[in-house]
Amino acid sequence: MRGHNRRLAAPEPENHERWLVSYADFITLLFAFFVVMYAISNINAGKYRVMAESLEKAFKEKKESPAVAVKASDPIQIGETPRSPAPIQVDMGLAGERVRLARISEQLEEVLAPYIDQDLIAVERNPYWVAVEMKSGMLFPSGSAELNTAADPVIAKLAEVVRQMPSNPVYVEGHTDNVPIHNRRFPSNWELSAARAASVVRRLIRYGVAPRRLAAVGYGAEHPVADNDTAAGRYRNRRVVMVLQSKTLARYPVTGGERQRLLVRPQG
Repeated sequence: MRGHNRRLAAPEPENHERWLVSYADFITLLFAFFVVMYAISNINAGKYRVMAESLEKAFKEKKESPAVAVKASDPIQIGETPRSPAPIQVDMGLAGERVRLARISEQLEEVLAPYIDQDLIAVERNPYWVAVEMKSGMLFPSGSAELNTAADPVIAKLAEVVRQMPSNPVYVEGHTDNVPIHNRRFPSNWELSAARAASVVRRLIRYGVAPRRLAAVGYGAEHPVADNDTAAGRYRNRRVVMVLQSKTLARYPVTGGERQRLLVRPQG
């Protein structure tokens, strides 16, 4: 039969590269996705342009791929342009004060070493102040607020050191034991402690410490450091304390310099 004599048509060759079309579409969409995401982030327009140009160049070099390179565009701006956070300003005032107070404390311990060795003076400090505790017996006669001559060298040394920090307040505290005092001048230990503190303040002024820095405070017997039931304890409680405070905590800022000359010369 004629149908049996007809030659069978040759099958068309299979196209093994059709997958490239789908692959190119996928790559194009993926590239567009990353471009949009990166533009939205708007981290750095300069870096984005460099990346987009690199990708565009890479796609153009693939001639066998039908993918169409996407032209780089400016990043999409959403909202305000992000700004770098302002640098944190660290207040070094208190830190610097702590360093200076530590140095002052070391100087006081050095110049007052002979008195410290005799347990007549103690120097204490923390980050906010330096305190010099002096036994009242080395400064005043019993029941008196008049400084004796032996007090001059000590107060002169104190003034010399505290003048190095002319902007720091200086508080002088007077303390007594609990033995009552009652005379014409001092009706109670309050008056005695305040008068002793004021005497030290006046002497510091004579040695060149600015009056605006100074304050005298009388605590009476209200802040003992030892037991008043013993003679040794009462001896410790009779004291005068000079406190050099950090200027960052001062209620009244101190301005102006110290006096340049001493009004009296220390004896001894």
